[in-house]
Amino acid sequence: MKAVAWHGKQDVRVDNVPDPIIQESNDAIVRITTTNICGSDLHLYNVLGPYIDEGDVLGHEPMGIVEEVGPEVTQIKSGDRVVLPFNISCGHCFMCDQRLYSQCETTQVHEYGTGAKFFGYTKLYGQVPGGQAEYLRVPQAQFIPIKVPEEAAGMSDERFVYLSDVLPTSWQAVEYAGIPERGSVAIFGLGPIGQMSARIARHRGHRVIGVDLVPERLEMARRYGVEVVDLRDHNGDVPEAIREMTDGRGPDSVIDAVGMEAHGSGGGKMAQTLVGFLPDSMAQTAMEKAGVDRLAALEQSIETVRRGGTLSISGVYSGTADPINMLQLFDKQIQVRMGQANVKAWVDYIMPLLVGDGDPLGVEDFATHKLPLEQAPHAYEIFQNKQDGAVKILLQP
Repeated sequence: MKAVAWHGKQDVRVDNVPDPIIQESNDAIVRITTTNICGSDLHLYNVLGPYIDEGDVLGHEPMGIVEEVGPEVTQIKSGDRVVLPFNISCGHCFMCDQRLYSQCETTQVHEYGTGAKFFGYTKLYGQVPGGQAEYLRVPQAQFIPIKVPEEAAGMSDERFVYLSDVLPTSWQAVEYAGIPERGSVAIFGLGPIGQMSARIARHRGHRVIGVDLVPERLEMARRYGVEVVDLRDHNGDVPEAIREMTDGRGPDSVIDAVGMEAHGSGGGKMAQTLVGFLPDSMAQTAMEKAGVDRLAALEQSIETVRRGGTLSISGVYSGTADPINMLQLFDKQIQVRMGQANVKAWVDYIMPLLVGDGDPLGVEDFATHKLPLEQAPHAYEIFQNKQDGAVKILLQP
């Protein structure tokens, strides 16, 4: 089959690789019909090379048609249309019982002290072959597949594929932000997660202020009633600009939807670049012991949120010794919540918005590009470089 494989920094290729087969009694094989490129995939494209091997298959936002199931898999069958969450979780351990599926004890990666395995994402998360491919082996298929309702048979993949990551991650970001009724939230980063977080918050009746510097992203947010702040217009003092919009005190909540890829943090960029020159073993040690993230967005988020407010972090960070302004966090009495999305915890809340009348979250016009799988290298390039208005890219095998 054809699959998108990693071959080095900023080098992904569409390779011919062996078709997956059933290996465990709770496996399934799914023929992929639509898959996405995630902002987190760009971390592999640029930063996390020390934890990935040449030829590893990428991707963790797929959906498709069930081809085959193992004997323990009874809730789905051949021919069913399913979405695959990026979390690989068992559904029955202590952590899954707490609905913390990203911390599943059955699939935790003990070698690196990390949470649940997930598809297509380095040794840190199990080195499981990913979903940017024609077929995917799905472990823990007795639990993780999300079956598309039969009444939605005629609806497009775009209605549902974002249940794999974007929608639950954004829903959790808004939940964790603890926005009071009719309250305000500022969202740093209007990539896919920031955009969808903004739409969800607006759907719930909140005031949303979005921060970015890419014109296409700012315009997309405006279409959904978001007040936008262009990073280029305020000489770097975005927190002050937002305070002026919020009675001088700042918004009730802030969502950092940027993570380690923040612009305007030269020291972090240099650290990431230098680590990239080290042999893998040394680079892993550096990343596990040092602060290598660009923290501009996080720093501005802490400065922006009002006193007594809440900071929700959905952007991925990887440094273990990042300098954080603890004085400001403590003095402003800020609550902080963060973490990988627990995908299946939020599906029951989101699904009615997808199968009901209308399209309140705008999922059908969310993708800016739909490309065949063979064009994945080009898709990664334009997404990484924010070219051609690329905000969300679907790949179709």
